[in-house]
Amino acid sequence: MTKKEFSDKMAEKAGLTKADAQKAYDAFLEVTSDYLKSGERVSFLGFGTFSVQQKEARVGRNPKSGEKINIPAKKVLKFKAGSEISKAIEK
Repeated sequence: MTKKEFSDKMAEKAGLTKADAQKAYDAFLEVTSDYLKSGERVSFLGFGTFSVQQKEARVGRNPKSGEKINIPAKKVLKFKAGSEISKAIEK
């Protein structure tokens, strides 16, 4: 599903114009990103929780040459699905 398809479906389900649905989608992304950047979790009851996890720097290995390489520390996005969405997917 693309961004356009998603916002079009939101417009249809919520009775909004496509332009308003696109604005709502953009606002959702901006607000969620701002909270995650500040280190806070974003939870939606029944849907799931977004959080940022810190991965420490480590030494890895190039599988082709066997040479050791340094992998820098980084932040990664983590998502834990909620019970309602997990049940809906099982059906």
